[in-house]
Amino acid sequence: MSSTALQYTQNGDYLVPNIELNQPQTPLGKYGRIRKTYLKENRPVFYNHLLLSGKLYPHLAEIDQTAKQRLEQMMPQLAEAAGATEELKARDPMQWTGRMNACKAQAEEVIRNELIFN
Repeated sequence: MSSTALQYTQNGDYLVPNIELNQPQTPLGKYGRIRKTYLKENRPVFYNHLLLSGKLYPHLAEIDQTAKQRLEQMMPQLAEAAGATEELKARDPMQWTGRMNACKAQAEEVIRNELIFN
């Protein structure tokens, strides 16, 4: 058991404990924010457990970093399979952009299913 005593603040007739979450101030990326929303809405018990144990931010940061790495790994393979080459980019930039957007959407769908909504 911890030997540190809780500090309290008087709020009207009540003493309120001074509780502070020590979370890093680094903002979460897109995938970490999506995971947070998912947990909050669909798995509230797990979300609260992570939050109260101080493990929520590290969990979300890990999901965010892993998702970004996975996206970086998948995009070249998907782009090659879709025929989104540098030659196409020079010849028909609009078609190249469309193919790259389709590849990113496909990769993000995999990431959502494997990492975020799991």
